[in-house]
Amino acid sequence: MEKRVRKSEMSQEIILLGKRIEEIIKEKRLKTREVAHDADMDVENLRKYIKGKQEMKVGTMLKIVNALNIEVNDLFKNQ
Repeated sequence: MEKRVRKSEMSQEIILLGKRIEEIIKEKRLKTREVAHDADMDVENLRKYIKGKQEMKVGTMLKIVNALNIEVNDLFKNQ
């Protein structure tokens, strides 16, 4: 079975957003699986968002924000 290939590369903003989520997780000394559990999502999907391999819906971003106990604008600081 062939691996699916994206038609276009992810935008730099999506990649930076994933890196920022990862940075916050590390700052708070959390585990990715804990955040995924608290956000009621699959840990593999969260890892895809962190790596910038998958875009997330606004609802998903809000779940992650709530799981991290931060404000939405905290995701966009330092960008």
